[in-house]
Amino acid sequence: MEKMTKYALVTGASRGIGRAIALKLAEQGYSVIINYASNSAAAEQTLSDIVANGGTAELLPFDVSNGEAVATALQQWKESHPEEYISVVVNNAGIRKDNLMMWMGPSDWHSVVSTSLDGFYNVTQPLLKDMLVKKWGRIVNVASLSGIKGMPGQTNYSAAKGGLIAATKALAQEVAKKRVTVNAVAPGFIKSDMTADLNEAELKKLVPAGRFGEAEEVAELVAFLVSDAAAYITGEVISINGGIYT
Repeated sequence: MEKMTKYALVTGASRGIGRAIALKLAEQGYSVIINYASNSAAAEQTLSDIVANGGTAELLPFDVSNGEAVATALQQWKESHPEEYISVVVNNAGIRKDNLMMWMGPSDWHSVVSTSLDGFYNVTQPLLKDMLVKKWGRIVNVASLSGIKGMPGQTNYSAAKGGLIAATKALAQEVAKKRVTVNAVAPGFIKSDMTADLNEAELKKLVPAGRFGEAEEVAELVAFLVSDAAAYITGEVISINGGIYT
């Protein structure tokens, strides 16, 4: 009997943590759907790296905050894969527009919150039904230390990621009986494009582990959460932050 292809959609998969997750899931045997908003060159690189390593992947560009664009892209994917379904969703897409609340313009608030929260809804809601019908699914939301602890200068990002954490806990309870798990990972300081503007030399002094994390370390955690071995873990928020906040 031919083994059914398992599909994993990773949003914001062209760079950083998303790219590392895409590479890891491909290594685990998933056919990875690489979502990205605008950086097609980086997305193509992720795709070619997966293929070079013997994996399979495809590109699916859309802006997660644009509900219509997401619906259209997912519908087109379903039409071209009529016998299959996306069993793993990693909601990784996120943006930072740091500023003190006093100086924060409306677009800096709305774009950050919308990417994380509307993005979570727009991507996850249409894919849930198939997971429930097939009685197997994994949803992993990439939150942040900022969403647990709150970080000054990141009221928008903390609100977005804190909301994502609450949504994770609620949805987990709705779908657990159908063998669908919903968890969040909350990275601290991880080396990536998103943290390139931070003063790593100073900030790593705050981390008990004495260093920034690697995107691949977050990917390992995500890979475990989507595995069969993690079937009894749901509604959890797992910090991966070198001990900076527990």
